[in-house]
Amino acid sequence: MRWSERRARFRALFAGDRCVHPGSVYDPLSARIAEDLGFEVGMFAGSVASLAVLGAPDLIVLTLSEFAEQAYRINRATNLPLMVDADHGYGNALNVRRTVEELETAGVAGLSIEDTLLPPPFGGAGQAQLISIEEGVGKMSAALAGRSDPNLLIAGRTSALSLSGVDDAVHRIAAYEATGVDAIFLIGVKTKDQLATLRKAVKLPLILGGAAPEVQNLDYLSSMGVRLSLQGHQPFMAAVQAVYDTLKALREGAAPADLEGVAPPALMKRLGREADYQAAIKEFLGGA
Repeated sequence: MRWSERRARFRALFAGDRCVHPGSVYDPLSARIAEDLGFEVGMFAGSVASLAVLGAPDLIVLTLSEFAEQAYRINRATNLPLMVDADHGYGNALNVRRTVEELETAGVAGLSIEDTLLPPPFGGAGQAQLISIEEGVGKMSAALAGRSDPNLLIAGRTSALSLSGVDDAVHRIAAYEATGVDAIFLIGVKTKDQLATLRKAVKLPLILGGAAPEVQNLDYLSSMGVRLSLQGHQPFMAAVQAVYDTLKALREGAAPADLEGVAPPALMKRLGREADYQAAIKEFLGGA
């Protein structure tokens, strides 16, 4: 597969001057939809992966191998550069290095490693906590050591802004930048003043997740060095609602022909790349 080519396109986006919204994807068909609609990047989140693969909440019960396998299924189905949320790297710094090796092999274009204490520890009462800056630096360094394709983009991610404040966030992102990561992933930016403060702390391109409406303007974000701004994972939730409504209607006696919102055959054939398979049948199986 042409992993390096799509990684080069992904890096070109970060070297440019424009911020884009990634398409939130969770399986091969959703990724093909995003690609066909013109999204420049796909985003595969850990929370969505846990639901799609296990039907479980985002409590770090999904394993690295399960996450990497689903990422590979997505990547082999499209040419869309895929950014993934690798959570805490599935353990300590040694696990982080292994995580990068596995996800690089699975074809991702970029990944983030965060400094949240995961999985939630005993006695934490469900409150999110951060690891120390020193441990975070070790994880970022290990991630870089695990990379063999220099085009793979590695982002250092922190939720410090909402958990410990702006000052701690500034210290963390400056320390992570010093390790040599390629971008900084910020969670929970609420105001333009916060973003301005964080922007001054580092020179690297920025990724935003969970940002407030006040800052969600692509022209403004572009001017602030943000290159990727997540919009949430509504496509997965919409798909769940559609399946629920359809099965409920059928269970209650609706006729299949009367259902609304069902993808037409032409769309299913296009997303399944039926024309490509029919051509292969004709070429290799002697089809008429």
